[in-house]
Amino acid sequence: MINSQKLAKFLGYKAVRLFILLVAVAAVSFIMVEISPINPVKSYAAEMGASAQQIAALSAYWQVDVPLGEKVINWLTDLFQLNLGISLIFRRPVVDVIVEKFTASLFLMLVSWIISGVVGFGLGILAGANPGSLADRAVKTYCYILQCAPSFWIGLIIMLIFSVYLGWFPVGLAVPVGTMAHDVTLGDWLIRLILPAFTLSIVGIASIALYTRDRLVNILNSDYFIFARARGENHWSIILRHGIRNVLLPAITLQFMSFSELFGGAVLVEQLFSYPGIGQATVAAGLRSDVPLLLGIVIVSTIFVFCGNTIADLLYKYVDPRMRGVEDE
Repeated sequence: MINSQKLAKFLGYKAVRLFILLVAVAAVSFIMVEISPINPVKSYAAEMGASAQQIAALSAYWQVDVPLGEKVINWLTDLFQLNLGISLIFRRPVVDVIVEKFTASLFLMLVSWIISGVVGFGLGILAGANPGSLADRAVKTYCYILQCAPSFWIGLIIMLIFSVYLGWFPVGLAVPVGTMAHDVTLGDWLIRLILPAFTLSIVGIASIALYTRDRLVNILNSDYFIFARARGENHWSIILRHGIRNVLLPAITLQFMSFSELFGGAVLVEQLFSYPGIGQATVAAGLRSDVPLLLGIVIVSTIFVFCGNTIADLLYKYVDPRMRGVEDE
């Protein structure tokens, strides 16, 4: 196990890196928005039919006449005070909107992430244990199709089959039409979560399955596996005792490093199924020029992906005894 001193040093190093990364991402994102055609003042005026006085007040709020360098400094200062401004769409503080939307998306992403990891790892073991077999060819074909097909196309097919033709699930939305959120039962919420979670999970199965399969095939061709077979050990017994242990670590690392793909997939899936999470809020913020919300989501997504990579690095040190041995020398 990693002792407390090394763990504190590791987490401190990661915290410094996260701080530097957030400063860089926040500054670059703000500058890109400033030089882009997005104009929140014009967007608000066109959408709300604002008067000249309101446009002037909004221009002052957005510091239209302030130099870019000063704007960046003010933005970073507000950011570290957790003041991300007011969302133009929701008319609420950006922090409150992100907390609400990200909470709705977190369970969706968590369920999908677990399903894709477990199923993908299992399919990879099944395919890699018998290279060239029917199971191996079927798993590879399935994974190649998933990797080539866009996630929104897969979602549309799933929606057409299970919602339109079979009628087993609602087409979309997180709550029944005409029902307040606090009146929705757990069963109503879960049944509307099945298709988005299923779509998001099967998209993530391909990469982990193919990677696990290739790693296991390499292990089967290694000298110690051949020696174990020569001693008369059972094929599956060797895989369970040695193969899975050696494949598990890179599979865990790859799965945690897929947080960026998970977040990107959630944007498309939530938009497709009208699921009111952080993904749908991202699309709405981009289409309706809600700059404060858009910048806030960029910051949150950066932290989300960075945390996934950090957990992967931490688990790498706990799971692999060779890494601990190198550190202890």
